[in-house]
Amino acid sequence: MLKKIIIKEQFEPGFLGVFVNPFYLTRKSLLKNIKLLSSEITGKTLDVGCGTKPYKRYFNSTEYIGLEVENTINKEEKEVDVFYKGDKIPFADKEFDSVISSQVLEHVFNPQQFLSEINRVMKPKAKLLLTVPFIWDEHEQPFDYGRYSSFGLNDLLEKHGFKIIKHLKSLNNISAVFQLFNTYIYKISVRKKIIRQILTLFVMAPINIISIILSKILPVNDDLFLDNVVLAEKERDV
Repeated sequence: MLKKIIIKEQFEPGFLGVFVNPFYLTRKSLLKNIKLLSSEITGKTLDVGCGTKPYKRYFNSTEYIGLEVENTINKEEKEVDVFYKGDKIPFADKEFDSVISSQVLEHVFNPQQFLSEINRVMKPKAKLLLTVPFIWDEHEQPFDYGRYSSFGLNDLLEKHGFKIIKHLKSLNNISAVFQLFNTYIYKISVRKKIIRQILTLFVMAPINIISIILSKILPVNDDLFLDNVVLAEKERDV
């Protein structure tokens, strides 16, 4: 039971997440923005790079298929329906009403092919919900290949047949700075589990609380944010 609670707090952090999740600030903001756009994900949905399907319950899907590459890290912990080699998506043209891909694009070495394949399996006017970091540490090494500004991401999507409906900048306030500091602490303690747990509770948790307070006082900054959250519509084939 405790393990399930801890796992839930990693992607859907509540009050407990302040004290147990080193990435509380960014995950809380990401979840909030995904939920704002979640009603647009309907029908037959493909989750590309699905992992544990942490956001599945927020979508109005009639069928939900999780896709992962064969060489994915911690393969046994994922909730995958179909594995593929990372090139051609193993589904027919125009098969899906919606696609979600969360925190995956930065791990794709060939984003042009990746987005072309997503476009191919989407029906006309189908919706794409895409999240990808702008400012973040290297992670899941060595499979970490890129970061995207809002302008770069929009240009990339438009060139691959998508029309941007909504672009949200996730964690665009002082919390971004505090989250990066917590990430630094996490990374230097990651090899010593007991030390990481102590630091999470007694250092990172107070930082989370201070950040929450200051974010209510200080202004947002749309030039400094951690994640892009984009809702796009398939406008044309590519």
